Amino acid sequence: MSAAPGPEAGPGESVPADIKVVAAGAICWRTRNGELEVLMIHRPRYKDWSWPKGKLDAGETTPECAVREVQEEAGVRIRLGIPLPATVYPVASGMKIVHYWAARIEEGKPEPDGKEVDGVRWCSPAQAHAELSNPSDRQPLRALVEAHAEGRLRTWPLIVVRHAKAKPRSSWTRAEGDRPLAATGLRQAQAVSRLLAAWMPVRVVSSPWVRCVQTVRPYVKSRAVKFKTVDAITEHSAKRKPGKARNAVEALFDKAKPVALCTHRPVLPLTFEVLARHMPAGLSIGLPDKDPFLAPGEAIICQVSAAEEGRILSLERFRAFDD
Repeated sequence: MSAAPGPEAGPGESVPADIKVVAAGAICWRTRNGELEVLMIHRPRYKDWSWPKGKLDAGETTPECAVREVQEEAGVRIRLGIPLPATVYPVASGMKIVHYWAARIEEGKPEPDGKEVDGVRWCSPAQAHAELSNPSDRQPLRALVEAHAEGRLRTWPLIVVRHAKAKPRSSWTRAEGDRPLAATGLRQAQAVSRLLAAWMPVRVVSSPWVRCVQTVRPYVKSRAVKFKTVDAITEHSAKRKPGKARNAVEALFDKAKPVALCTHRPVLPLTFEVLARHMPAGLSIGLPDKDPFLAPGEAIICQVSAAEEGRILSLERFRAFDD
């Protein structure tokens, strides 16, 4: 989740004041013959079995860190799923927090990096529970097992992004739809690309206005994903015909595949109205309800159930780099 920056936090994230070290990781899972399995790593330095995880690099969000650490330590590219409970425990410099996600492997075959990790293995949750060296690592495992039992592990991400910082309206004299990103916004767009890559949307839907297209262009080009512009989610169209804007957001659920939507601040309330219909009441209260709703380049990430059509199971919020 995101808020104001905290100690060693990534951009747009907060941690309690007593936390001195922020890290992130993931529990990769699969089913074999109908049985749940999880991926563990062995670290020779600590002589322990644990989950792939590590500290944030400078300018990195926790989702980006989790994906990078799994790739570095286990040799696979993952797509993040539902968030799992974070663990907090003491280290030499103070208290450490590790943020976790459930994750599916999208590219590669698990193998150790040969440096920090000398072994990887798939095992049952019961085996993992017995072999985990740090007792706190069992907390996210228990949550993952519970989610699997309740059919909440198989999900796909739906991401809503507010476009990055644009040139000021006051200094723009041409058509509003042609107003581009500011220099800061162009840098934000690169950060948005890195953030989106943690969930690997396979299609991107955007307002056709220049500042939205520029925001998602780096991701679209880097991943060669399907890209579509929709007039209904421009500021002007949404104001005149809000029903069409809502329908455009509702259509994101139709294909049940990972998707990102980029739109404008004035369109966000309509967007969130639609998302709220797909959420339990206790989850929908987490949607932003005050202007400006999201900061430029900020994103809402929903995990949508693959089993219960259109049902949103989790809600997260992260902000891309802003200088």
